[in-house]
Amino acid sequence: MADAAVLLCVIFGILTAAFAVKIIVMKITTREIARQITEKLDSDTNTLIDISSVDRDMQRLAAELNIRLERLRSDRLKFVQGDLELKNAVTSISHDLRTPLTAICGYLDLLESCEMSGEVRGYLKQIGNRAEHMRQLTEELFRYSVVSSEREQKLERLCVNDVLEESIVAFYAAIRGRGITPEIDITEKRVEIIADRSALSRIFSNIISNMLKYSSGDFFVSMNDSGVILFKNSSDDLERLSVERLFDRFYTVETAENSTGLGLSIAKLLAERNGGELSASIEDDKLVISLKLHAKADNFPN
Repeated sequence: MADAAVLLCVIFGILTAAFAVKIIVMKITTREIARQITEKLDSDTNTLIDISSVDRDMQRLAAELNIRLERLRSDRLKFVQGDLELKNAVTSISHDLRTPLTAICGYLDLLESCEMSGEVRGYLKQIGNRAEHMRQLTEELFRYSVVSSEREQKLERLCVNDVLEESIVAFYAAIRGRGITPEIDITEKRVEIIADRSALSRIFSNIISNMLKYSSGDFFVSMNDSGVILFKNSSDDLERLSVERLFDRFYTVETAENSTGLGLSIAKLLAERNGGELSASIEDDKLVISLKLHAKADNFPN
């Protein structure tokens, strides 16, 4: 009986050890699969998951995941190709429309000098307004398709303070023309980032342009030491303004004249491409657009 008990203990010990080894191997294999899935999804590669374990169940799991990966890559390739074709089509169409629309606006300007009744002049003004709106929409479509298609950026060390001040100065005449006295509070500390200068200027100009469209008479811009920039203004349309949709393509506040709804979409796209975040909220009955710039220039060579 003693020998049998010893034999049972030995067998149990062997089984326990084998089971423990199997668990360890499965944990190692699971980590391999998790690491490789992350690598495959984060990189543009056609390689498949390859595990060291010979366990049939783990091999079957890896094979099934590889099938899903191949399908995902195929779907992503179709999406990228379709998106590129759509952008190219938008670019081509908007480019083709720019010339005739510019010509139409030019002829309408010439008609303004001709003699006509007040009723005809009223109709002509309506046609001119619609034609100008179409021209601006076509121009914004062209710009959006170009910006969304471009991937290369000219990165350099930038002082955000300088670029922001230059953008405000460029709009200063338009701001004063609206009878608005701007309030500006920019930190004296130099905030530097690595970014594309033209992209950063476009972000600022699109946001400021949006503020002028909707402002009810005020204009406030601030930037703190961390590079967080706030643009604030009151708006009579706040009740109907859907903040969540401000960055959607083609979304506009109904009363905004000559608005295409692409300006803030372009700004958000460029902000994210340069390591920033663009968001909007309503605080104290004011529309607040916040730009957070994270791409610090600490390790960039001089």
